[in-house]
Amino acid sequence: MVIKLSAGAFAVSVWLSLAFFVGHGQPVLADGGGGKKHDVADTVKKEVAIAMKKNPRIGAALVRLLFHDCWVHGCDGSVLLDKTPDGGSTEKDAMNNIGLEGFDLIDRIKDKLGESVSCADIVVLAARDATSILSRGNIAYNVTTGRKDGVRSSAAAADAVLPPSTFNFTQLKANFAARNFTQTELVVLSGAHAVGVAHLSSFRDRLDNATATPISVRYQNALRDHVEDKTTAAVPDPTEMNNIRDMEFAFRNASGYNATGVDTSRAARGVLDNSYYHANLQNKVLFRSDWELRNDTTGAAGRDMREFRDDAAGWYVLFGKAMAKLSEIPAEGSRFEIRKNCRTTN
Repeated sequence: MVIKLSAGAFAVSVWLSLAFFVGHGQPVLADGGGGKKHDVADTVKKEVAIAMKKNPRIGAALVRLLFHDCWVHGCDGSVLLDKTPDGGSTEKDAMNNIGLEGFDLIDRIKDKLGESVSCADIVVLAARDATSILSRGNIAYNVTTGRKDGVRSSAAAADAVLPPSTFNFTQLKANFAARNFTQTELVVLSGAHAVGVAHLSSFRDRLDNATATPISVRYQNALRDHVEDKTTAAVPDPTEMNNIRDMEFAFRNASGYNATGVDTSRAARGVLDNSYYHANLQNKVLFRSDWELRNDTTGAAGRDMREFRDDAAGWYVLFGKAMAKLSEIPAEGSRFEIRKNCRTTN
């Protein structure tokens, strides 16, 4: 079978292929069993590239997985656990973790690398490589390895610290400050919403005129119609693309979306770029927490968004730095291990 690719799609395909062969520094080897030694970074890179070729959606899931792991107790792989020694619900059960994905891929990578590499390191490396592929190589950053895995995981703890989609700007700023992240880094990392999907339950408030924070009326109407068409008894909480850029032309047109400066071709769908800021500055974003960046009384967050909308290269650099900082949040606690299975403690 011969598959014809557009120029943009060809570029993404080439980048995914190159991801297999990109070199890095001195290799760290892991015993994957059977006497085989595996280069840790190279193995993660290859497995992420393979997974994203099969399912492009997994890239955004890996970026989200990193945030949801490191924001709770630091980067300790606790978000991967199905159970802990003390029982009870784990972070996977948290309301703010609805729709988390990527667990099967982390498991596959762990199987290849064996017991000498922590699950926490795999999450960090996988998110780094997914970010690079999603951005077509425009975002690159270095991370360290050597983390150990935590043994505690709690749904209540996750819901207590992960910022929900309904947070206002003051709450968002305080939440990020608690992790030593600045207001600018809040705006920078919010740009990750250029990719991925969201469940209706996360933005339902934006469709109700009685509760909705300011939103483009045309976008709201188009979104409401689109969601109603997808909601059924079997699928009561459907998903929508985070980025209006990734919607069909008819939807964008009905929403009054101004695509000036944005690549809306099919090849650009799912690409991590600065298109989020174009959408947010038009009030065409799903989450209240996204719109709230416009509600900074000092105007600084709005200035940041306009800067990132107009300077993609600058945003790429800052996003990479923020992701590197996120990846280095130290794990909290007194007991750690390197798990044999990422879903359960030893």
